[in-house]
Amino acid sequence: MFSGRMNRRRFSDLTEQEILALAISSEEDDARIYRLYAQRLRPDFPESAAMFDEMAAEEDDHHRALITMHQKRFGDVIPLIRREHVSGFYARRPVWLVENLSLETMRGEAAKMEHDAAAFYTKAAQYSSDAQTRQLLNELAAAEAGHENRAEGLHENLTGEAGEEENRAAHRQFVLTWVQPGLAGLMDGSVSTLAPIFAVAFATGDTWTTFLVGLAASVGAGISMGFTEAASDDGELSGRGSPVKRGFASGIMTTVGGLGHALPYLITDFWTATTIAILVVFIELWAIAWIQNRFMDTPFLRATFQVVLGGALVFAAGVLIGGG
Repeated sequence: MFSGRMNRRRFSDLTEQEILALAISSEEDDARIYRLYAQRLRPDFPESAAMFDEMAAEEDDHHRALITMHQKRFGDVIPLIRREHVSGFYARRPVWLVENLSLETMRGEAAKMEHDAAAFYTKAAQYSSDAQTRQLLNELAAAEAGHENRAEGLHENLTGEAGEEENRAAHRQFVLTWVQPGLAGLMDGSVSTLAPIFAVAFATGDTWTTFLVGLAASVGAGISMGFTEAASDDGELSGRGSPVKRGFASGIMTTVGGLGHALPYLITDFWTATTIAILVVFIELWAIAWIQNRFMDTPFLRATFQVVLGGALVFAAGVLIGGG
């Protein structure tokens, strides 16, 4: 690893031919990344996909202009030099390798790519002694800066109906992949662990034992819910997105829901811990009702009635069983 870094060239040591070769390879890489983004977005976000196609085509134009300049000054043989061969040169984060990138992530990565490219061309122009080459590099710097603004405002550049439709689709995908499984996990963790935790609390009166049972129940339920969600649907037909993401969302929120009213039992005084735990349960149930109303379009009163009534029944069962 260290020897690879030590063998890199410093940018200031590159010849003008090598700088042009570096620009050529960078433009080729960026065009391929944009086309990959476009391919992945095309089924659900055709307007954004078309814009990435256009950006890729413009990168191709830059690529051809740079090759023409290289042929004019140095001939047809282009040195093999890439970003990873230059010390301190900007690198492309390999997020494009991830299969299920969100639209917003692609927009952000595109803006960063263009910002880095504009900075490179500005710096490269300073090292060029040839007037035509310097002019070309400055023009490319300006073009990449324009691309950065375009990428940052990609959703604003879409036509009205298309932009609204893509935003709705992105929101729908966010709800299906993250909110829905996370909400299911939070409900399961918050409600299903009520009975065992409060049953142990009122049966033993021991806060430490209650905490251990609550911890075990929360973590166990989180693992179970996470694997169940991930294995239940691969997302291909349902369009619910990555099963790994859904599994993490469901598992983590299940654990959080259970731990919320288990952690107060780290307090040694039983009634203080129980009072705080009951308060936490109240907050959890209201949070679930709010999420249902905010993201699932469930009427607030209906969501409140369902969640609070269900939670109250489970809580009462735990207290009765433990107190009996």
